[in-house]
Amino acid sequence: MTEEKMLTVRDVATMLGVSEKDVLDLTENGTIPGYKVGGVYLRFKKEQVEQYKKNQSHLAPKAAKGESEGLGSRIHDFFYFNDFYIFALILIVLLGYLVYRGL
Repeated sequence: MTEEKMLTVRDVATMLGVSEKDVLDLTENGTIPGYKVGGVYLRFKKEQVEQYKKNQSHLAPKAAKGESEGLGSRIHDFFYFNDFYIFALILIVLLGYLVYRGL
C-alpha cells in the first residue's frame, strides 16, 4: 500500500494561483475539502484540488485577469500572517524598556 502525499496550504495556493488566505477561506466555507492531520495541520488531497481547479474557471490568477494586488492587500496579508511575531516583538521591546528603566 503506497502512502498518498498530502498537499499543504502553500502547495494548494500555488496550484490555484491564489493567496494562502484564499485557500483557508475556501476550506473554511467547505468549497475545498481539507483534512487536519494530528488535529493541527491542514492538508489537502491532490486529486480533489485538481478536480476543483478543473471545475472553477473563475479562479484565474489576478495577474492573468489584468488586476494587480494593491499595497493595501499586501499590507493586510503581511499582518494577517505575521501578527504573532509583531505582537511578540512589541512585547519584548516593552519588557526590555521596563527592565532598562529599573521598574
